[in-house]
Amino acid sequence: MIIVTGGAGFIGSAMLAKLNAKGREDIIVVDSLKSSDKWKNLQGKRFDDYLDKSEFISKLDCFKSADAIIHMGACSSTTETDADYLMANNFKYSKTLAEWSKANSVRFIYASSAATYGSGEKGYCDNEIYGLKPLNMYGYSKQLMDEYLVKSGLYKHCVGFKFFNVFGPNEYHKGEMKSVVYKAYHQILKEGKVSLFKSYQDEYGDGEQMRDFIYVKDVVDVMYKFLEQKDWFGIFNLGTGKAKSWNELVSAVFRAMNLPETIDYIEMPDYLKAKYQYFTEADMSNLTAVDNFQFSELQSGVTDYVQNYLMQPNSYL
Repeated sequence: MIIVTGGAGFIGSAMLAKLNAKGREDIIVVDSLKSSDKWKNLQGKRFDDYLDKSEFISKLDCFKSADAIIHMGACSSTTETDADYLMANNFKYSKTLAEWSKANSVRFIYASSAATYGSGEKGYCDNEIYGLKPLNMYGYSKQLMDEYLVKSGLYKHCVGFKFFNVFGPNEYHKGEMKSVVYKAYHQILKEGKVSLFKSYQDEYGDGEQMRDFIYVKDVVDVMYKFLEQKDWFGIFNLGTGKAKSWNELVSAVFRAMNLPETIDYIEMPDYLKAKYQYFTEADMSNLTAVDNFQFSELQSGVTDYVQNYLMQPNSYL
């Protein structure tokens, strides 16, 4: 049995699709659907049962025979300001599952975030756990979990992935946290152009701020390999190791749509200026040392997403 928390969410449902493709249906999906549309990500998927998060916690000891918990269930909003909510969902909940998994010899794979690196003053190396300064409470909640696992020694018994900028199918429900690929596609359909933030640092031109973009299909390929290899442990960056600019990303969307490129550069809201990352790029040394993972080129990932999902009504991974 495999338990996938956040199984109706973006990465969780993509992982569920990957497990099904590999013939696994002995899956318990855990989530909190409420009034969102993310239930659509479960359509066509095969699993044994669905549990609400609160029900799952109360029945945790019923799952001691599980092979693994893939813990994608957390608040992923970088703009969430309710610190108590983030502490409960991203730190305490994760901590409980990690401790329980170790005590019951259940493999534990969880979602950390590149948001832990803050402005990147210490670089983006996953060997560096302590002393990072996240720019928002979301990043801090993930940082606390990483620090706890290292301090307690639990990192030797689990796998954490510091996700960089993930894009791809099944993210439609994420509100403002949807990827720029998704937003750009819909803005192009409506207005024939894309708006990007101006730069306020001399070393970066408008739209030349850079991120490490990774396609969700590549993410779940890596996660599945770690699920199989039960002797792989630790906290790893999960990006491509190749930063690209917002201009490059948006250009890829225009090309995927076979449309001419038009970009407007707009003012950044004041509340974002102090929290904005101008550059992120995963140091992939530790992941590469484990296995020679191959990642999609930016254009191929964007084209697959746009043409095979966004252009196809009601198409999910």
